[in-house]
Amino acid sequence: MITFLIIGITVLISIAAFSNYSLMDKFIFRPAESGSGRWYRFFTYGVLHADYTHLIFNMFTLYFFGGDIERTFKTTFGEQAGVFFYLLLYVTALPISIFPTYLKQKSNTNYRGLGASGAVSAIIFAYILINPMNFMGILFIPVWLPAFLFGTIFLLISVSLDKKQSKGINHSAHITGGLYGVVFMVTVFIAFANINLISEFADKVKIDSIYDLIRIGY
Repeated sequence: MITFLIIGITVLISIAAFSNYSLMDKFIFRPAESGSGRWYRFFTYGVLHADYTHLIFNMFTLYFFGGDIERTFKTTFGEQAGVFFYLLLYVTALPISIFPTYLKQKSNTNYRGLGASGAVSAIIFAYILINPMNFMGILFIPVWLPAFLFGTIFLLISVSLDKKQSKGINHSAHITGGLYGVVFMVTVFIAFANINLISEFADKVKIDSIYDLIRIGY
């Protein structure tokens, strides 16, 4: 699957960059140096990670949700078109999720950014849109919530942390990437398959919620 290809490329380059400063320095996101022919940094920062924990967490999350979204695209649009749209979602989510950071930090020569979190957030929220009543949680934390509720809480917490300027984590990229994932899915499915995902999302939440309440009552 394409998901494994993305994971493989990201893992190989990230691990290579751990011990290769010149590679890390060349690919890392530097807002102040992202112009003048160095626009590629808007994409290459996504194949770099700070350490093994950062890398494993992002790639495990992509593996868990990416395969489902990849299959959804292929089922809806066919094999080739499905692969194209899936790749388009992931690749375009990289520059779009980091763009607010670029606007804020473009004069800061000391700022550095790396990690696939923004693109992975786009995949997660694409999954939430398609499967709003599937249960989701955080690794090692035994609390599971319906996906649409988990996503809402995640966004609210991310906005709060972004305002507090929590160091080390780019919450802005998570927010922007997640919202972009939803917008991309809705737009592509309406334009190329005449499928209204917003309507389907609302129906799934309503119907499944009522069913669960009835089942619990019995």
